[in-house]
Amino acid sequence: MVPTSMATKARWRVGVDSGGTFTDICLFDEQEGRVETWKVPSTPDDPSRGIAQGVEEAMRRVAPQAGDGPAAAIAYFGHGTTVATNALIQHRGVKTGLVTTEGFRDLLEIGRQKRPDLYDIQADKPLTLVPRDLRLEVPERLRYTGEIDTPLDEAKMRAAARVLKAADVKAVAVSFLYGFVRPDHEKRALEILREELPDAFLSAGHEIAPEFREFERLSTVVLNAYLGPVMRGYIRRLAPRLQALGMTATPHLTQSNGGVIGFATAADMPVRTILSGPATGVVGAQAIGALAGFPDLITFDMGGTSTDVALLQGGRCRLAAEATVHGYPIKAPMLDIHTVGAGGGSVAYVDSGGLLKVGPRSAGADPGPACYDKGNEEPTVTDANVVLQTLNPEHLLGGRMTIRQDLAAQAIGRLADRLGLGLPETAQGILSVVTANMARAIRVISVQRGHDPRDYTLMAFGGAGPLHAARLARELEIGRVLVPASPGILCAMGLLLTDLRADFAVTRLLPATADSTVAVAEGFAALAERADRWFAHEGIAGSDRRLVRTADMRYQGQNYELGVAVPEGPIGATTMQMLTAGFTEAHRQRYGFAAEGDPVQIVTLRIEATGAVRKAELCAHRQAGPDAAGAIASRRPVWLAETGDHVETPIYARDALRPGNRFAGPAVVEQMDATTLVPPGMTARVDAYLNLILEPAA
Repeated sequence: MVPTSMATKARWRVGVDSGGTFTDICLFDEQEGRVETWKVPSTPDDPSRGIAQGVEEAMRRVAPQAGDGPAAAIAYFGHGTTVATNALIQHRGVKTGLVTTEGFRDLLEIGRQKRPDLYDIQADKPLTLVPRDLRLEVPERLRYTGEIDTPLDEAKMRAAARVLKAADVKAVAVSFLYGFVRPDHEKRALEILREELPDAFLSAGHEIAPEFREFERLSTVVLNAYLGPVMRGYIRRLAPRLQALGMTATPHLTQSNGGVIGFATAADMPVRTILSGPATGVVGAQAIGALAGFPDLITFDMGGTSTDVALLQGGRCRLAAEATVHGYPIKAPMLDIHTVGAGGGSVAYVDSGGLLKVGPRSAGADPGPACYDKGNEEPTVTDANVVLQTLNPEHLLGGRMTIRQDLAAQAIGRLADRLGLGLPETAQGILSVVTANMARAIRVISVQRGHDPRDYTLMAFGGAGPLHAARLARELEIGRVLVPASPGILCAMGLLLTDLRADFAVTRLLPATADSTVAVAEGFAALAERADRWFAHEGIAGSDRRLVRTADMRYQGQNYELGVAVPEGPIGATTMQMLTAGFTEAHRQRYGFAAEGDPVQIVTLRIEATGAVRKAELCAHRQAGPDAAGAIASRRPVWLAETGDHVETPIYARDALRPGNRFAGPAVVEQMDATTLVPPGMTARVDAYLNLILEPAA
């Protein structure tokens, strides 16, 4: 029991990850150093409702006598969300207008003139988010040097604003050619728009993506405008709910780059939160992998709706300056995470050719898998695990959520009849197909980029990751699987292990030679000034500030760049030589060759600004010996692909396992937030940080 005087004092750091199926809450006690977890079903109609409910329930458990409200004891609140992602996937953004340079009205639709699939003549391009009648042109033109070729026609700009107002748009994007070099025209356009459309959400290219490549910059600023009112409305609903619970801490929201920003910044730049949820899982994996002694990781985050994978080399995930999310190019820093539609709620079906397919369509949280008894009758991956009894056939969430195995069996049975297979064989077929889907995703971020997955440890988390990890590792010939102590809420825990972070960039097309040292130094100095202003705004002390410089580089004439770390210290001729050498090595790693002697260009200069904040501390525990028999809670027959039959299998309680414990498969490890399968031929051991390490039996 927490004394009243202790409960009312802010002492808890809280991380919340709102997913498509469950909302996860991780709590860290700053005074005692302990970690608590909680999990509630998500509320897709209004995610803020599920978050407030989860926070209230979790805080009442850890601070039951908080007199100023259940959230009064929260000292830090971090939040990862899929609101922007889901709005983009489901095209639930707002009616958006676009103002651009005369002659570039159709750039948003033309793009790079590429089909989504080169050999599929029926492949559909993504929906154009701004219809042609709302894409307006105004006379203005800058040269690539920043000189004004054609001044902005303010009369026509004002006329365009009035056309958009008459069309009742809720957001307007502004993107002029070479606006990133000299933003004067874009700034004046924003002033006119504010006068004519005072209630509209406005977004400009020089604020959102001040880099070259006109189509990608245009796509990014349009996405930001399209999602802006959605994110702003979500934050306006969530903030009062948290305040009503008594929370006084300043809330933060995760960015796609793994850092966090305030709610106000997130409301203005929602495009930076597209990978908000998955990014924190990678941050948590970095911290836990470093403690466990495995810096080279492939992260495997399988939730209810999708699976996110990333590769960490030397303890760091590559930061991509540009990515394509659901068909839309986004020019914003984000962790290099690859997503596929494979989760516990992924629906299994037979296609027109009679083949078994799984996903990407998901049953989500509502109605969810058939076994949730919420009206869904289609079979899902979760139903397959319930039928095979690798997943508890009676309940989830430590007994708080009842499971109907009979409904799962009926759903799988209808599919089995169509396929002409038995019930367990069909259920196993679903798992085999979804494993193949996830293996393809991992090959994208490993084999296709010059990395051998056998050189890495697979870290499994998410509510469904540990259940499928061992078989996925076998598919990829990965020799080790690491399951953290709280895998189902690792994305929420990652929020307690990350720092404040912002990224700044400026495009400078320069040869990577000694002649460019002054221009490069001036570019980085300007970025450092912007970073200093951000540090001051966030109240970061000088001792907690850190800057990391990188440069996007390419061979002259190439269309794509590779990021190269810039050495610390003054920029000089030696720096340029080191950059060229670094680029050559990066090019060889990615593409398998280097064009020695070809001229190299610097394209974009970047600074990553990090403000260190107090984070949750994970402590090592004393060894307790190898005997794990005391952690066996029960036994049940589990159908295993390796034997083709049911096998009486021990069920271990995760919270009863101690450092040093070892046991062999087949075994199932259950905990409130996830289930881990240890198949035959593998062994499991518990390390000092309570991670579960799965390896092939000797």
